[in-house]
Amino acid sequence: MAFNELTSTALQLYDEWIKDADPRTKDWLLMSSPLPQTIIICAYIYFVMSLGPRLMENKKPFDLKKVLVIYNFGVVALSLYMCYEFVMSGWGTGYSFSCDLVDYSHSPQAMRMAHTCWLYYFSKFIELLDTVFFVLRKKNNQISFLHVFHHSIMPFTWWFGVRFAPGGQGTFHALLNCIVHVIMYTYYGLSALGPAYQKFLWWKKHLTSIQLTQFVIITTHIGQYFFMKDCPYQYPIFIYIIAVYGVVFLFLFLNFWYHAYTKGKRLPKALRRADKVQNNNSIANSKQD
Repeated sequence: MAFNELTSTALQLYDEWIKDADPRTKDWLLMSSPLPQTIIICAYIYFVMSLGPRLMENKKPFDLKKVLVIYNFGVVALSLYMCYEFVMSGWGTGYSFSCDLVDYSHSPQAMRMAHTCWLYYFSKFIELLDTVFFVLRKKNNQISFLHVFHHSIMPFTWWFGVRFAPGGQGTFHALLNCIVHVIMYTYYGLSALGPAYQKFLWWKKHLTSIQLTQFVIITTHIGQYFFMKDCPYQYPIFIYIIAVYGVVFLFLFLNFWYHAYTKGKRLPKALRRADKVQNNNSIANSKQD
């Protein structure tokens, strides 16, 4: 009886809450309620953290080189397209980069931005394949908390963005993220092409620098809101979420940087060997002294 009452109350609260959602996006794919995406994300977490590694435990890693080349350069193409759409629907055609409100009209410009926001949201589900490929290739060491958390939280939070505020200043981080993904997935695509292209991948360490710069810019941009005297942005809660997101991921990526590159765990093998030789020589010289 108590459970039924609790469920009924929760449904009533949900019905009241969803009334304020953007009616333009309610019938789009995965937009009817947050339940479908929640099921997908939970299934993803269960597969990559538990089921997948257990299924692959006694199997040989899959050879996915061709698949990875197509996938990575496909994401590059999609990211480039989304960059263009974000620019043409607001960020290069009228947005001020300060207090930019959501346009809820049915004008071509406003609808273009809303569709671009949905496409960005949907792209986050495509990117879940990053981790699935890790599992199938038995690269379990790359399935870190940062990786899984990042891939899980993005689509979940963006459902609310598309459903309530598809546009305005809350979308700047999406544009920036698309730009970063063009660079990142280009690197991954070249890496998947094989050893012949390794000479072009000397900039691996700089990928994390680019990501760190991304979060600094995101936090700086969204932080303007807290110093504006008058900015009637329709859903300030998203401002707070983006600010928290920027700060949290900045620290998580700084931690990754420290362990991956300061300690050398993710440096290219050639650099690790060079560092090892240098350290051994230093030890030998100190002993001679």
